[in-house]
Amino acid sequence: MWQVSGLKEKLIFTFLMIALFRFGAHIPLYGINPEIFQQIIQSGAGGNIIGFLDLFSGGALGRVSIFALGIGPYITTSIIMQLLASAVPALERLQKEEGEEGRRRLSQYTRRITAVLALFQSFVLMAYLVKINALQASGYMSLTFWGAVFTLVTGSVFVMWMAELITERGIGNGGSILIFIGIISGIPFYITRTGELVAGQPGMQLALLFLLAIFLATIVAIVIMQESMRKVVIVNARRQVGNKVYGGVNTYIPFKLNPGGVMPIIFAVAILLFPSTVLSLAGQAPIPNEFLRKTIDFLSTTLLNPDGITYYLLYFSLIVALTFFYASIMPNMQPKDIAQNLKKYGSSIPGIKPGKPTADALEKILSRTTFIGAVGLGTIALVPGITTSITNITPLQGIGATALIIMVGVALDFINQIKTHLLARQYEGFLKQ
Repeated sequence: MWQVSGLKEKLIFTFLMIALFRFGAHIPLYGINPEIFQQIIQSGAGGNIIGFLDLFSGGALGRVSIFALGIGPYITTSIIMQLLASAVPALERLQKEEGEEGRRRLSQYTRRITAVLALFQSFVLMAYLVKINALQASGYMSLTFWGAVFTLVTGSVFVMWMAELITERGIGNGGSILIFIGIISGIPFYITRTGELVAGQPGMQLALLFLLAIFLATIVAIVIMQESMRKVVIVNARRQVGNKVYGGVNTYIPFKLNPGGVMPIIFAVAILLFPSTVLSLAGQAPIPNEFLRKTIDFLSTTLLNPDGITYYLLYFSLIVALTFFYASIMPNMQPKDIAQNLKKYGSSIPGIKPGKPTADALEKILSRTTFIGAVGLGTIALVPGITTSITNITPLQGIGATALIIMVGVALDFINQIKTHLLARQYEGFLKQ
């Protein structure tokens, strides 16, 4: 296995990047008193939003380390660029028509916007830390304040670079891997807090067993959702070349039930967390205008509160919309292109004419398949969170549906990529023989 198509080198490189990421997550910023901020997170005074961000940064935010922003700015910018690429003609041409050079330019735009977004988030975070006396700075214009801001920006850009390196030279998607590592690093903490909560309470212990059963069922449902596909049968025409006959064997086109994998979940969380974080921090500031203050309080405590019904509805809607969005931009899920290729090679779907009828039939199949996958993914994302609220075992809320889907999805993707390398090794051995 270790000699399979550079698999050993890719795995070692991935683990080294993960180790570097975890090392940086424990290096604190200069002038920071992390205990004050940690108390706010644990007490919930800063809202569940900060706790969510701390979960995805692997505790780096709670420690106020140099990697406190984590992969968040890069993920958010990637969402913005992918949405713009489907709406702005100039960016769409870069993505689809200009090949590798166009994609390289899009990557450069993404990196620059990531740095700008990281600068904004760093300034807001440091301003909040000054307000609660967690940063020993004389004011917003002090050297300590701006030194901390630019250190956070540098750390965020460095994490983005590591994510791109893992994607290019390692195994799996770099951004997803770093989020996965951040989540699992917090599991011991959540287990400890849950044990303290249910100790000596038989009723809570039964509720915990029920919650764990729901989590297990959710994991099974996630695996089924990730691996399920709709197979469209294709009839290949027979061709005779000399005395040999080629083709004539029926094949199929696999359409995954959940084409976006964990990315719709990650993007939905990023979209909801960004305004929620800004509103949560803005609510801490002294705002003289009463109407503006009430509006901010309503948005942060009611509309975008992770424990509220409105938040669950927004979360579900975003997952469904982003699943359809991912299906629409994936190259292997374009009905017109697939229909043209089938017609070009003399293949067809049984009972359907080549050309436009085939494209229309594939469009209908894809719409139905994606709809089932999107609604299923959204439902899976809601069930554990609702169950956690019912059982009142809040310490496990950090590893709820979002974290479970990301962990299982990334693990499955990691395993599938290893299988791909193993399969490549088999083909290499066959060719050598």
